[in-house]
Amino acid sequence: MKPPRSRRPVTTTDRAPADAVQEDWDSHGEVEYVGGWSTGARANTSAVLRWAAWGLLVLGPVLGAAAFARVSTTDRTTPAVTASAPTGTGSQGAAGFATLFVADFLRAGDGDQDKLAAYYPAAGDVRLEGDPDRRHGEQLTVVRLRQTDPDVWAVTIAARIVSDSTPAATKTTAADGQTTAHDTAAATATDALHYFQVPVAVGAASGGASGYVALSMPAEVAAPSRIKVPELIYGPVQPAVPADPRTQAVTAFLDAYLAGSGELDRYLAPGTHLTPIRPAPYSGIAVDQMAIEGDQGSEPITSVPADGTRTRLVVTLRATGRDKVRVPLAYALTLKSRGGRWEIAALDGAPSPALPANTPAVSPAPTPAS
Repeated sequence: MKPPRSRRPVTTTDRAPADAVQEDWDSHGEVEYVGGWSTGARANTSAVLRWAAWGLLVLGPVLGAAAFARVSTTDRTTPAVTASAPTGTGSQGAAGFATLFVADFLRAGDGDQDKLAAYYPAAGDVRLEGDPDRRHGEQLTVVRLRQTDPDVWAVTIAARIVSDSTPAATKTTAADGQTTAHDTAAATATDALHYFQVPVAVGAASGGASGYVALSMPAEVAAPSRIKVPELIYGPVQPAVPADPRTQAVTAFLDAYLAGSGELDRYLAPGTHLTPIRPAPYSGIAVDQMAIEGDQGSEPITSVPADGTRTRLVVTLRATGRDKVRVPLAYALTLKSRGGRWEIAALDGAPSPALPANTPAVSPAPTPAS
């Protein structure tokens, strides 16, 4: 018989009951913190963030599709905004519309009512006589454009009316039985300059564009009145003196510009950029007259003022064409002095009008540079 084993006392290091573990946790009374977050809170937060990220990945496409469907529905349900022609607009379109109307009007004859109704709807009831295309208009040009109401333009068109048929009265039969032209001038196409005024209304059309319609048939009117030529800043026209440095400057410049003689840039002031005409339309030029700003032409000038002095002038010349025929031309130029000579500072778009007497001059010329 074996002797009974002796029991070794059980220590707390061998095993510990569950309640002992809980007591050990509670007994510390403190929780470990890392970077301001407790280890337990950090684990919970990580889980929340992980699930939130997955939720966004799943819901992203769903939310995008819903937004797209909402925009599409809004586009379908929102009524379209009707475009309206702003007040004072449409002048260019009205001018073109009136030009086309007058062109078809001049060609129109019996049976062409529908063609004119495209411009003026009531033209379908207008009585037209004569054969279609018995005449036509050439060189149709807008010469006046006047706004009579916010959306109505009165457009005046100039046209040369050319007859496309030879009147029978201009022909006669000679004694030998041959048909000859009795009046050559009448037999050829005769033309005359006429002016037609067309009232054109401007309004909104489909697609947001502007639309046009004539309010009546064209009305033939008198030629627009000419106005008095305004006073200009230049002195009297005088012959171009070859010894005048200004004559020399403009002659060299225009010879290079029009006839391709020499390099154009050498005659231009710094900062001025011009391109010669290519191919050169003329074989040579001759400067005849000049009208110079502030120059009364009392004494011939052979010297050049201080650097930076500017002056304006209008030069008249004759340019020799390839057919040896001389053509009169005129140019408004601005000159600037530098290094004892005049250079071309600008090819002006038009001669400069004189300022009213009570208007102070902005920069009197010639003005030396400061």
